[in-house]
Amino acid sequence: MFSSFAPALFGGLLVGLGAILLLLLNGRIAGISGILSGALWSSGESDSKGLAWQWYFLAGLLLSGLLMGGPLEALFGVKPMDMSTLEIPTPLLLISGVLVGLGCSLGSGCTSGHGICGIGRLSPRSIVATLVFMFVGVLAAIVFH
Repeated sequence: MFSSFAPALFGGLLVGLGAILLLLLNGRIAGISGILSGALWSSGESDSKGLAWQWYFLAGLLLSGLLMGGPLEALFGVKPMDMSTLEIPTPLLLISGVLVGLGCSLGSGCTSGHGICGIGRLSPRSIVATLVFMFVGVLAAIVFH
């Protein structure tokens, strides 16, 4: 039984640890949409810490998934998802991505920033945003499945 949720528990602990370290060591909130947005569309204003940390964070996010594939499979039997087996039409994926991006923009952040960091800081705005994200996610899952 433990092995069925151990990867999620281990991953959640690592995400939380990463968010805590980013806040303690860099004074930044680990909101992925904000980090990606800041890296791609910087206003040109640079603070004392520069913009390189955003690119390092994003690279670490991608590389950790690649590096942990083998150990996760060995430890928990978790295999990487085969994207070619998805039976979701590409236009639906594109529309979904645009809607998620629009929602993140309107909500001033995504689930990582609001859900992990915001709720951890007891921010009412983040609690409401996360509840809205979760409600819409459940609604979308019900409608499409």
